[in-house]
Amino acid sequence: MENILTQNKNLADALKDEASYLLERQKHTRYTMLRKSGQVGRVLISGAAFIITVDQNDKLKVLANHSVYIVNGVIKEVFPAKQKLIPESKIDLLYDAAKRSGVVITPGFINAHTHPPMYLLRSSMTLDKGNVVDQVAKMALLEAKMDELDFFLGAVGDFTEEQKNGITTTLSHYGVFDPIERAAKMTRQNVINAISAISNSHPKNSPALVEKILQHKKQYFSQPAIAIHYIHKASPEQLQEIRRLTKKYKVLLTMHAAETESWVQDCIERYGKRTIEVLVDLGLANSNTVLSHAVHVSDAEIKLIAKHKIGIVHLPTSNKIHRSGEFKYPLFVKYKADKLISLGTDSVISKNTLDLLSEALQTRIMHQHSHRVLYEDLFKMMTSQGASVLKLGKVGRIAPGYRADIAFWKLRDRGFMPYNEAKPISLVGNMITHGGRNIRDLMIKGEFVISNRLHNRVNESKLMTELQSAHMRLRKRLGND
Repeated sequence: MENILTQNKNLADALKDEASYLLERQKHTRYTMLRKSGQVGRVLISGAAFIITVDQNDKLKVLANHSVYIVNGVIKEVFPAKQKLIPESKIDLLYDAAKRSGVVITPGFINAHTHPPMYLLRSSMTLDKGNVVDQVAKMALLEAKMDELDFFLGAVGDFTEEQKNGITTTLSHYGVFDPIERAAKMTRQNVINAISAISNSHPKNSPALVEKILQHKKQYFSQPAIAIHYIHKASPEQLQEIRRLTKKYKVLLTMHAAETESWVQDCIERYGKRTIEVLVDLGLANSNTVLSHAVHVSDAEIKLIAKHKIGIVHLPTSNKIHRSGEFKYPLFVKYKADKLISLGTDSVISKNTLDLLSEALQTRIMHQHSHRVLYEDLFKMMTSQGASVLKLGKVGRIAPGYRADIAFWKLRDRGFMPYNEAKPISLVGNMITHGGRNIRDLMIKGEFVISNRLHNRVNESKLMTELQSAHMRLRKRLGND
């Protein structure tokens, strides 16, 4: 036991010890540049302690002591580290994943629903007094005062926090496009930028406005898509126009659906049918449609979801905080629609932190009385299954031909250790149940966006200062101290 004790006698000794530790840490980089020009197109991740991924047969795999070779943002090879060597002449950057107990790598996680600019509104829902309805109403007043700079800063704050939690792809559902496009480009985050054609917070938005963006969709860094706040807020004519746009431009459509019983009744009052039935009637029930929440759907609606392969985003924390109700996970399993489920964080108004590991754990806890959601299934919802729901193509796996979106996690971490060495798949359960810790490094499209826990694109210290200043300017605009 003596070997785990420090030799510090007092605070002064402890501070000296900490300073020595920090100096030593500066030497602990895993990166070696092998090309003098500094260009990085070929990356070798050498000897990862474990790779956690989903294989081509849709099975969860944990591979020990494997290397990954990446060329121009795409994974070229995954192989046992001891069985093959890549010549140094074919490597621009070497990442040593075997040092100091090693690194665990996973596909970058996929967040299928959030509202990035609302990051600036953190703290607007944390007062002890007042009910949830009152707090949401006050938050909406604050949001209405946001300007373009606020939207941009909020999105940068959101994306960088998601990245710290291993998320490399985000579906943004919001009423503005350009500030989110700028934030995606700055942070290098993969963003499906769904702009609201029908919006509560941006009532001037329209399908015509959205089409102006879609006409130039190839010129953007982010991937344009269409959003609707609620289906009952849209007219049949507007929904037909949205259907035309999704077909013409081959883009996703996302919306909040059946989040509350009152929204279901609003839909029935306007259309005479429930949410999914209306989507079927209007030709919007297909795999290009992604529904968030979907709490109050009937058995018949879940059967329609399965039949038409409609994507679903489960948001258990948000549903609990806003008292929306409980998602009917067992019925999705019963009607074979569970493979259509992905996970999302919602915004900071609806969740404590923008990470998916805690959302996966919340899913397991919330449904354990009626159905045990396996760790394997939760991991898929964050990776391969999420990619399928959002039609991302070769994303969400660590396999040849797949995009190099990779999260790097320190193995010697309380979120992983101790684990069963005889069954390293136990790391997946540890990661979800005890994880939620920040990644060590993060790669998006073959580029290290975070290295040695520092963001390479954004000065996070300055960002925090800018966010705080913008937040207080916003409160003064509303006259809210």
